[in-house]
Amino acid sequence: MNVVSVTPPRRMLRQRLSLAWQFGIAGGLVLVLGMVLIGLWVTSRIESATVRNTGSATALYVDSIIAPLTQELASGTSLGEGAKRALTETLQQGVLRGRLYSFKIWRPDATVLFSSESSLVGKHFSMTEGLATALAGTVHAEFDDLEGEENKLEQQSDQPLLEIYSPIREPWSGDIIGVAEFYEVASDLRAELAVTRLQSWLVVGTVTAGMLALLFIIVARGSHLIDAQRRSLDAQVLELSRMLDLNRTLRQRADKANQRTATLNERYLRRISAELHDGPAQLLGFAALRLEAIAKGTAKGDDESLVSSSITEAIQEIRNICRGLTLPELERLSGDDVVRRAIQAHETHSRSRIISDVGSLDVTAQAAKICIYRFIQEALSNATRHAGASRISVTATQDDQQIVIAVEDNGTGFVRAGNEDGLGLAGIEERLAGLGGRLDITSDASAGTALRMILPRRPTE
Repeated sequence: MNVVSVTPPRRMLRQRLSLAWQFGIAGGLVLVLGMVLIGLWVTSRIESATVRNTGSATALYVDSIIAPLTQELASGTSLGEGAKRALTETLQQGVLRGRLYSFKIWRPDATVLFSSESSLVGKHFSMTEGLATALAGTVHAEFDDLEGEENKLEQQSDQPLLEIYSPIREPWSGDIIGVAEFYEVASDLRAELAVTRLQSWLVVGTVTAGMLALLFIIVARGSHLIDAQRRSLDAQVLELSRMLDLNRTLRQRADKANQRTATLNERYLRRISAELHDGPAQLLGFAALRLEAIAKGTAKGDDESLVSSSITEAIQEIRNICRGLTLPELERLSGDDVVRRAIQAHETHSRSRIISDVGSLDVTAQAAKICIYRFIQEALSNATRHAGASRISVTATQDDQQIVIAVEDNGTGFVRAGNEDGLGLAGIEERLAGLGGRLDITSDASAGTALRMILPRRPTE
């Protein structure tokens, strides 16, 4: 059963997004959440402080006017008619008329002693937070939701009201004898708070956006650097993998080349041994027998001339063998001159005509020159001696990358066996492999044979 791996959408999204954008999204969410929390806290603190300061200022102002009119509460539990009339005139005609919407005076037991709404006077209500705070000696100010039966008059208002509870104290003792509750018209305060809240959010939002932008730029630069380094590392890993594969291949080729070289050396030694044994050794052995016969006095009349000719012929064969192991001077020749020298040498020994097209070859390494000479020497010798070719051509060209030398004939062709005994082509292949080149062979019984050596330009000496 085939198992198909499915990448989760969240992981695919992380893979598509860069590190900078991942940080931007995550950091943006964190900073926005922090901005909201900080903004709410700051605006609430500003609003609370503003309302408290405004309430305290208003309470101080009202207390300076109302407190002298309510000192009867220090010795009784109610206000006299004169005090009530004075309070009414102060609230309806005095300086507090345009500032306060409604007014109440509470006894410490939460009973209304005086109110702008006359129906509330004498009624007892449950203790509220603002009333309890004022009885504890602290001014309480807030934008109340105006719920409750005691706020019926205020509920009819269509404008924002600031609810303020202020303790009424006895001047000489400082004891709290009642609580003044009043509602200040706070349209201007509400508008000012709205502007302050907006400005606070703008400041917090701007600072947050600036922080996010600055951090994003820093992370984006780091992400770009990391991506560049990752791409560079990936390229280096690929190049290293390629080099490792190439080194592995080269090591295998080197091992095989060493094995083939050892085999070829053994074959070369056997060939030289056979050449010496079958040629000079036989002639010298024949000369030694004739000399022994001469020494014993049993020689024939022409033995001395036979000994001389045998020794001369043996020396000539040794020279021929040595000449086959060495090369003419190639160091001062150019690459194309080496090709022409090899063709000329073959034409001299074989008394045949070679068709040639040799271009300029830029070859400086001595090993490459020897390889070129041996390749042409071996290819022409095979075409003449084994293929029975009547037409042989040599072409030599080069480009920016490589040198190509081809030897083609119209002979009988051949098929190479994997374990052939021949030394020539195997030796040429080893020489080319050592220089980073290769040998291509195309052979057909009807079309002849084409040998092509490809050598990199300027091989390592």
